[in-house]
Order: sequence, then C-alpha cells, then structure tokens
Amino acid sequence: MPRRTQLRVLGLLKRSYSTQHRFQPLECLDSCDLDTFRAQYFTLGTPVILRNHSRSISAIEKWFIPSNDNSSTKELNISYLEQYDSAIVPLELTRSTAGPGTPSGPATTTSFERLEAPLSLFLTFTSAQGQLDQNHDPGSETRLYLAQHSLGDLPLGLRTDLEPVPELVLKAGKGDIYGSSLWLGRPPTRTPLHRDPNPNLFLQLAGEKVVRLMRPEIGRAVYERIRQEVSEMGGDTVGSANIRGEEMMVGEEQERIEEAVWGDSKEEKHGEGEEGEEGWEAKLESGDALFIPLGWWHSVRGVGRGVTGSVNYWFR
Repeated sequence: MPRRTQLRVLGLLKRSYSTQHRFQPLECLDSCDLDTFRAQYFTLGTPVILRNHSRSISAIEKWFIPSNDNSSTKELNISYLEQYDSAIVPLELTRSTAGPGTPSGPATTTSFERLEAPLSLFLTFTSAQGQLDQNHDPGSETRLYLAQHSLGDLPLGLRTDLEPVPELVLKAGKGDIYGSSLWLGRPPTRTPLHRDPNPNLFLQLAGEKVVRLMRPEIGRAVYERIRQEVSEMGGDTVGSANIRGEEMMVGEEQERIEEAVWGDSKEEKHGEGEEGEEGWEAKLESGDALFIPLGWWHSVRGVGRGVTGSVNYWFR
C-alpha cells in the first residue's frame, strides 16, 4: 500500500475512533433496589442510569406544563411558580456575540456573569426566551440559567415539591448529604468538564440533558493536557476543576476542554480527542437519575427544546 494511502487510512481510523467510539452509551437499568445499587455501583464506583427513578417527585407535575406546539416538551408553569417570585435565586447570564468571520467559520465572543436576582426576573426572561426560540429569532443569543441553587435556600413550598430525598442518597452510604442543587434553564445549557468532591445523584425533572463521563485518571489527563497546551501558548490557566466560576465557563482553556469532550465533528478546530481519552455518555429524560461516582469527571449539556430542570445531591 502506498505511503500516502496508509496515512490516509490511519487518519480515517483515528477519526472514526474519535468521533464514534470515544463515548459509549452508559449502562441503563429500568429498576434497581438499594442493596444492588450499593453493592454493584456505589461501593465499586461505577456510574449508571436509573430510568424513571425520580418520577414520584411532585415538582415534575407542578413546575412544568406541556408547551403549546409539542406536548413532549415542557415549559415552566408560571402560574404556579410566580407565588414565589420574590425569592432571590442565583443566575448565570451568558451572552454570545457574533464577530467577523474567520477561515474556520464565524468568530463568537462569549461573556459570562453571575448575579442574584428575584425569581420573577428568571420567570419573565425564560418565558420571553421561549417565544424567541419558537420564532427562530437569530438574535436570541442571551441565556439566563438558574444554576446550582442550594435546595436548602428555596422557599419551603418549592423544597417540599422536591421531596422525598431519594432512598439511595439516604441509605446507600452513611446518609450524609454534603450539598444539593437545583438547575433550571432553556437549552443550550452547559457545565464544562469537572469533578465533584463527593458521589453525585443527578435527577432529571424536565427536558433532556446529555452527560459525558470519564474515569478519574482519564478526566485528569484531559484536563492537564489542555492546561499544558494553553500554558505553552502563553494563555492563562487559572481556576479550579471543582468550582463553577467564570474561568470555568469562558476563555481559551474552557473552549479547548469543551472541544476535547464534545468535538465530535471533523470540522471542530481541536475536536478530536487524544487516543485513550474515552468515556461514557448518558442521555437523560424526565424522571431519570444518573449516579456519578466520586472523582469521575463529567460535562453536562441541556439539549432539545423547551425547558430543562434538574436536581442533584452530593452525598456519602
């Protein structure tokens, strides 16, 4: 075989590996009792999807209603949630501005800001954003995400809607809950590659999310590789892989990490991951739960239309 042909075949094989086989579908169980979960997943540190595990949470029915154009997608139930509109919530404001084109495509500048505001602001914005999205308005590049809101800081009525705390959280380990969070927004939403300091049970209330996971040693290798590349280019590598701050959400380092995890297209500038940087992919719908073991690296994206809602518990 000619040398040029050999190189081309090797390149195609590597691309096939990078785009099709790096992230395999994660194991999914339709049912799982406490003893099985503890022995086969929690103790061994193995991630797993639990279908319809959180279906009994009343917030699924109270907080979300079918959208006008598609009963399979959800919108916020404003008439119910507005009774809590004075509650102060943490929000993330992301703006993407298209700039002049480049040889590789249009350039986009993204800004990120965290703020605290009344829930009424989020409800009004999200409702208006839904109309823009339905009309395919090209100018709708501003996103507001209610992110990592401690469940303990929610009004009592909303906290009650999220009960009961899953049995797996309370009984699989010591029963210690180190933190819990609410996430609400309209896709696309994203949480870049990071790891948690405790095991994580992630519950999908509404909409769809895709989670890509890597073993601790593989995720760390990806993270360190990108930081080294950015450092060699003279860029900044500030921030933490555990804290959701501005440095995690925007910048050269963040863009490269996103491309390493999600860049499945050959058109991506840095889209192909290195050989060995593989993992698993979990696709979550309303009622599903995902167990993320201690130390596993993961990145999350809200996808599809309508509103996505999630809750998670960090526990031991």
